[in-house]
Amino acid sequence: MNAYMTQYQNNQILTATPEQILIMLYDGAIRFCNQAMHAIDAGNKVVQAEKINRTIAIVCEFANTLDHEIGGEIATDLDALYAFMTRELTRANLEGDRKALEVVAGLLSELREAWIEAAKIYVKERRIQSDTAGSGIAATL
Repeated sequence: MNAYMTQYQNNQILTATPEQILIMLYDGAIRFCNQAMHAIDAGNKVVQAEKINRTIAIVCEFANTLDHEIGGEIATDLDALYAFMTRELTRANLEGDRKALEVVAGLLSELREAWIEAAKIYVKERRIQSDTAGSGIAATL
C-alpha cells in the first residue's frame, strides 16, 4: 500500500464517529472471514489462520466493549453470540470448515445491518434533541 492510501485510511479513522468505526470493524471482520474462506478453497492454511485470527480479534473486541450495565439483556445476548462466533471461527481454523465461516460471515453481516439502522436512529434522535434544545433557547431570548 502506498503512503497516500495509508494516510487516507488513517484520516478516515481519525475523523470517523464511533458509529462509523463500529461499521468499519464489521466490514473488516466480514472481509477477513471471506478471505479465510478463499484461503480454505485454495488450501492455504497460513492465510486461513491469519484471516481467521484477525476475525477473532475483532469479534473479541466487540465482546470486550459490551457494557452489560447499560445494555442489559441485549448485551448479554450479544456476548453469547460473539462467544458462539469465536468458537465457530476456532473450529473453522482447526478443521478447515468453510461452512462455519459462512455462518459467522452471515451473522456478522446481519449485525452490521442492525448497527447501521441503530446508528441512523441514534443520529436522528440526537438531531431532534439538538433542534429542540436550540429552539428552546431561542424562545427564551
